[in-house]
Amino acid sequence: MGRYIALIRGINVGGHKRVAMSDLRGMATQLGFLDVRTLLQSGNLVFRSATTSGAELERLLEVEAEKRLGLKADFLVRTAGEWDEIVARNPFRAEAEHDPAHLVVMLLKDSPDSKSVELLQAAINGPEIIRADGKQLYIVYPDGIGRSRLTHTLIEKKLGMRGTARNWNTVLKLANLTES
Repeated sequence: MGRYIALIRGINVGGHKRVAMSDLRGMATQLGFLDVRTLLQSGNLVFRSATTSGAELERLLEVEAEKRLGLKADFLVRTAGEWDEIVARNPFRAEAEHDPAHLVVMLLKDSPDSKSVELLQAAINGPEIIRADGKQLYIVYPDGIGRSRLTHTLIEKKLGMRGTARNWNTVLKLANLTES
């Protein structure tokens, strides 16, 4: 059985799409997943499954969450090995060490094409820095995320796909959960 991390896009933010993590763990357990854990309230799920396709797990979780929890949301799934690669391939080592709360990884449904990444880079009018790597986008927000004009909506519009982001502290905590 493989170990997986599933991130849910846009739940428990500003009072919208409220989901208890106990309900999420219960649903995952009912689906036959093992060693189910959640981290924080933002929709981070770690589990074991015999299913070998991340895309298949994404579809299953999206359908079942809507049916069982009334939650219509995107799930982005990575294997534990893919998650280790996300950590290892971080192009912003200094920022990860000195300011991990202002470094985020945005998981995407697919790999953006180079033209879309160029359009996104051209749209940045602040100090933010981005690097695309496969189905991930690494972003440094030196002045903080809250005041940045490089919003989730802008990123998704320029890339033409949906995603969800977690700060580096959360990325590392999720990596640790896949090891235990």
